[in-house]
Amino acid sequence: MTGLAGKHAVVTGGGTGVGAAIARSLAAAGATVTVTGRRDQPLRDLAAAVPGIDWVCADSTDEAAVNALFATVDQRHGKADIVVANAGAAESRPFGKTSLDLWTRMLTVNLTGSFLTCRAALPAMQAAGWGRLVMVASTAGLKGYPYVSAYVAAKHGVIGLTRALAQETVRSGVTVNAVCPGFTETPLLAEAVQTIVAKTGRTEAEARAELAASNPMGRFVQPDEVAATVLWLCSDGAAAVTGQAISVSGGEI
Repeated sequence: MTGLAGKHAVVTGGGTGVGAAIARSLAAAGATVTVTGRRDQPLRDLAAAVPGIDWVCADSTDEAAVNALFATVDQRHGKADIVVANAGAAESRPFGKTSLDLWTRMLTVNLTGSFLTCRAALPAMQAAGWGRLVMVASTAGLKGYPYVSAYVAAKHGVIGLTRALAQETVRSGVTVNAVCPGFTETPLLAEAVQTIVAKTGRTEAEARAELAASNPMGRFVQPDEVAATVLWLCSDGAAAVTGQAISVSGGEI
C-alpha cells in the first residue's frame, strides 16, 4: 500500500509494541515516519531496521520537549500530517492502595502526554487543511476494570479529549479519533502477566489465560491488528470518520 506517499507521520511511544507496529504500517504505506519515546535504543533499532523511519528521543509528558520535538521533525521532514499519540503506561493497585503519585503518573503519561502531543501538532494541520490525529486509548477507556482505576480514568479522559477536539476541528480537514485495543500482545502485557504471577502464585500460562478470557475470541489482540485500524483512519477513505473510539478487542465491547 502506498496511499500515504508524501505524508509525514509522528508516532509517540513508537519504539516497541503497538507503536512500533503502527510506525511500520505507516512506513509500508509510503509515509515518512518519525518515532519518538523516552528510550533511544528501541527507536534506533527500529529506524535501522525499517526504511522510511527516523527517530527523535523525547518525553511526551514534558511540554518543552514536545514543542522541541515538533520543531525538530518539521526541520527534518516537514510538518507532521499524521500524529499518533501512543505513549502510555499502566500500573495496577487496589483503589485503596492507589497513591496520589501513582494516580498522577497515570494521568500524566496517558492523558497529559496525548494533550501536549495533539496541541503541538494541530496548528500546522489546520493551516494545511488536512491532518490525522489518532490517540491510542484502550478498552479501559470504554469500561471499567478492577485494580487499575487510575489507568481507567486516564483512558476515559483520552476518549473525552478525542471527542471534544473532534468537534473543534470538524470543518478544518483534520480528523481526531481513538483506537481502543483490548489486551494486546506487547511488552506491557508481559509486565501485567508477571505482576499476576508474582502477586497470586499462578503460573504464567494461567495468568495469560485469565487475561485472554476477557476477549470473546479467546485470544490476545495482535499489534498489527491495531496498526491496521490506525492505518485506515489515516487514509482518505476515513475522511468522514472523526470523534470515534474504535474498539479493537475481539468483541469485548
